[in-house]
Amino acid sequence: MTFQDTYRHPFLESGHKQLFIGGEWVDAISGETFACIDPSRGTASIQVSRGGAADIDAAVAAARTAFKGEWSKFKAFDRQALMLKLADAIDARFEDLARLETIDMGAPIARTSMFRRWIQQTFRYYAAQAVADTGDVFNNSVPGNFMSYSHREPLGVVGAIIPWNGPLITQLWSICPVLASGCTLVLKPAEEAPLSTLMLAGIMHDAGLPAGVINVVPGPGATAGAALAAHTGVDKVNFTGSTATGRRIIEASATNMKRVALELGGKSPDIVFADADLDVAATGAAMACFNNTGQVCFAGTRLFVERSIYNDFVERVAAVGSKLKVGLPLDGESQLGPLASQAQLDRVQHYFEVARNEGARLVTGGERLGGNLADGFFVAPTVYADVDMGMAIAREEIFGPVLSAIPFDTEEEAIELANATEYGLGGGVWSRDVGRVHRVAHGIRTGMVWTNCYGVTDPGVTFAGTKHSGYGVKGGPHHLNEFMISKTVWLNLA
Repeated sequence: MTFQDTYRHPFLESGHKQLFIGGEWVDAISGETFACIDPSRGTASIQVSRGGAADIDAAVAAARTAFKGEWSKFKAFDRQALMLKLADAIDARFEDLARLETIDMGAPIARTSMFRRWIQQTFRYYAAQAVADTGDVFNNSVPGNFMSYSHREPLGVVGAIIPWNGPLITQLWSICPVLASGCTLVLKPAEEAPLSTLMLAGIMHDAGLPAGVINVVPGPGATAGAALAAHTGVDKVNFTGSTATGRRIIEASATNMKRVALELGGKSPDIVFADADLDVAATGAAMACFNNTGQVCFAGTRLFVERSIYNDFVERVAAVGSKLKVGLPLDGESQLGPLASQAQLDRVQHYFEVARNEGARLVTGGERLGGNLADGFFVAPTVYADVDMGMAIAREEIFGPVLSAIPFDTEEEAIELANATEYGLGGGVWSRDVGRVHRVAHGIRTGMVWTNCYGVTDPGVTFAGTKHSGYGVKGGPHHLNEFMISKTVWLNLA
């Protein structure tokens, strides 16, 4: 079988992909469609219905009807049982989902194939959370005979706007707590990569998910996304994307004071001390930036290296990056794929020019790739040295495989440099000194810090941002609280 043959996928074989609203596949009310572009070839893979504000209205109405109807009668055990059934159905179709994600947004099949365990773990973790929910009985001091207690109820209709850099797993941060809590969902995937979200909705519907519980409306952020954020029938919005768009989401949410959870931009620090295991740290630091072609919100794109090892360590990291196989994403040997869109390619190439103009020293990469990759949006893993915090490549989120290496002299300076950013999503520390690891981890103002590793996540562990990287938690035992209302009840027992 040739690589061309592998691009054939059952989900792409006929017609155009429709919106999924109220348990049915429907065209956009406008009748408009848009092309999904395969980033490895720069050509259209299929047309998808372009959702707009009217389609968001229909999806919110379907979600509200489901919330008040059959779905509201599901007890916690029923929701858990359904989630486990859905997990099995998804697992049975996982290979197709992974391959579709690869075709749609360009992540190598070697990467998307690893999502199987994470998807199963996430569904099953939240299924357990569905039946673990408890209220409280309060010891009040009111004269007389009063009892006070609380219980939690599902919040209502949730809107989720997800990005293009990994929708197959990103959507689960909304789908799973929605199902566990008893809420309903209107999901707007990015135009650049909507296909795995649509396919997943179909799998869940076929496995028995009641109509209207999950609705999917692909469309432009400026129309469909804005309508969802401002909709007065939506009780909460989850948004993952840029900080600039996050600000607009906050403003739009004021229409009905809906809850908002934001995971926004990042420019995460990765700090390497001279006493670290440098071979392990070099590989870790390279992949902290280059994983998923640098299209990760918490990517470690600012590499701070103790000056005594700076030149040697930067060369080690560059060597790791230059040996990574950038290739066609359906080639099982490829370690990195293309950027997800022409717009993202243009952005990364712009920063290549900015880096040259600012005087950063190119160690490796810094170019678009040609040959059999010329038609796609491929760039080489890139490392710049002699960078300082006054340069744009050290301050601004690029969202590509571009690493800026900056020296430091003391632990205090490393912390100061790490915090010299408006963002606060992730960060890393590499050292054999346990005391130092603790001090630096506590000194960095960010939502998550990895020590002697980078990018490890688990649905049972809380993840959140600080500063301009957003607010609201994902994962862990408290995530479900964001989808619930805590109601206090007073009983007069006289």
